[in-house]
Amino acid sequence: MNLITKTRLTGILLLSLLTLLACQKKDNPNTLSINPSQVTFPKDGGSTLLALQTDADSWNISNPASDWLVVSNTSGTEKNAQISLKVETKTLTARTDTLTIMAGDATPVQVMVSQASSDYLYHLSSSENTLSLKRSGDSATLTVTTDAQEWTMSTDAAWLQLSKTAGGQGSTSVDLTVPENTGTDARTATLTLTAEHAPTVEITVTQKGEIYPSYNTSPQAPDETGMTSTAAELAAKINLGWNLGNSLEAIGGETAWGNPKTTKALIDLVKQSGFNAIRIPCSWNQYANAATAKIQADWLQRVKEVVQYCIDDDMYVILNIHWDGGWLENNCTQDKEEEVNAKQKAFWEQIATTMRDFDEHLLFASANEPNVDNATQMAVLESYHQTFINAVRSTGGKNSYRVLVIQGPSTDIEKTNQLMTSLPTDEVADRLMVEIHYYTPWNFCGMTEDADWGKMFYYWDNGYHSTTDTDRNATWGEEDAVDSNFQLMKQQFVDKGIPVVMGEFSAVRRSDLTGDALTLHLASRAYFLKYVTQKAKEDGILPFYWDNGSMDNNNCAIFNRNDDTVFDQQTLDAIVEGANAAQ
Repeated sequence: MNLITKTRLTGILLLSLLTLLACQKKDNPNTLSINPSQVTFPKDGGSTLLALQTDADSWNISNPASDWLVVSNTSGTEKNAQISLKVETKTLTARTDTLTIMAGDATPVQVMVSQASSDYLYHLSSSENTLSLKRSGDSATLTVTTDAQEWTMSTDAAWLQLSKTAGGQGSTSVDLTVPENTGTDARTATLTLTAEHAPTVEITVTQKGEIYPSYNTSPQAPDETGMTSTAAELAAKINLGWNLGNSLEAIGGETAWGNPKTTKALIDLVKQSGFNAIRIPCSWNQYANAATAKIQADWLQRVKEVVQYCIDDDMYVILNIHWDGGWLENNCTQDKEEEVNAKQKAFWEQIATTMRDFDEHLLFASANEPNVDNATQMAVLESYHQTFINAVRSTGGKNSYRVLVIQGPSTDIEKTNQLMTSLPTDEVADRLMVEIHYYTPWNFCGMTEDADWGKMFYYWDNGYHSTTDTDRNATWGEEDAVDSNFQLMKQQFVDKGIPVVMGEFSAVRRSDLTGDALTLHLASRAYFLKYVTQKAKEDGILPFYWDNGSMDNNNCAIFNRNDDTVFDQQTLDAIVEGANAAQ
């Protein structure tokens, strides 16, 4: 076979081989599978995965629904691919489109994608669907969230104010404000939130009504007759004060704590002994209807009668709401604020109306020893004082100008210095006083048995320390403490024209001691009372001695209320001497 023939045969063989290979390729095309072959999205949209398998070198997806269907990858080279389908919008009418997937020479695969229709295109919501607001006036904030281009909010109540009535896409804060609801019934408003192609949202706003009816039923025009003194001018007229303790504030009735019914003769004795002011601690809650807070008329008249005893003796009177079961002073908390303010208002409207005709000799005091330990509680207490001031002033007449006394937190000097950074608002200038109490050191002033934190003190001040009973000598709270504490109040209030009332101070009389121990204790106690009285007056603080009427051990009576005589002359002399020494 010659060379030419061999070459021809080789060409024929190559051509046959290529033809065979071509035929084999057509007989084995690329494979392509997609799962699932049909996808249905709910009205709110969502996402799902397509599983793609192929042996082709590449693949691609045709998406005619790109305006509403998001495909994570429309081409790739992976043999096994997970492709995300996502629908992020809504449609008012059901919609369907078909994806076409191609890979090499594989037969194209189609996936039908559909979405159910929705009543709305956009989301619209409020962070709150119901709001309950305080009777005394309140505010709240809600957040409107939407993907619509614009929203509007309206209300059917003129008493409800909105900081915004329209907004746009995203989240928007809206502040709601309501004034005091002076009616007895709760009131309700509906806020309507709308946007085109979005669900309408309704928010119900309820404001509580008065817990108790108003007792300011006969307000009078302001009357300045006999009421011309400012708080500072009135303070200058008060020389020395005494407490009618454990009488009108006694739970169970005026005589329930062991003292006889208060008489004019007792008040006369107090005046004759050198006092020209009386603090009357008083209970009201036990004499009030629980549902209406209406105080019994005969109790109001009894208190008025005792006040009159004092006024007839030309004495100044501080009338308060005392411990009274603790409804106020144990509840300086935000969760009790509205409830307590309602009772504070109801009581003071009645007290102030009953006592309205007394001249400036009568002062009102908001509370007794309100338990407060921090700024949050202090803010609540200030609201109680504000309610007190507003209630008294609202009754008019002489109450429009009456001097009012507000208590520091726990009536504690250090807490008052730290927490009482502002005073309530008063419509009349210079008619407020601040009240604190002084029982420091408690080991000497009130402690009646030893405790794990400390022992009782019998002897106060270095000049009266015992050389034999040394573990009963005061180790803190002596003269330097009196000086520094009173200076705090002087600088914080007195120097700024705001008088300070030391509404209570005393030290228990440990009459169970005997012999030299008793003599030294009584002398030490007398010195304490004289020193505290004198220093208070020197710093512009008005001292009111706490007399609980009991002549037993660990008590502090000056007067025998059973026969209207002086029981403890030593204590009386010490207090009067202290007051006179400061003149």
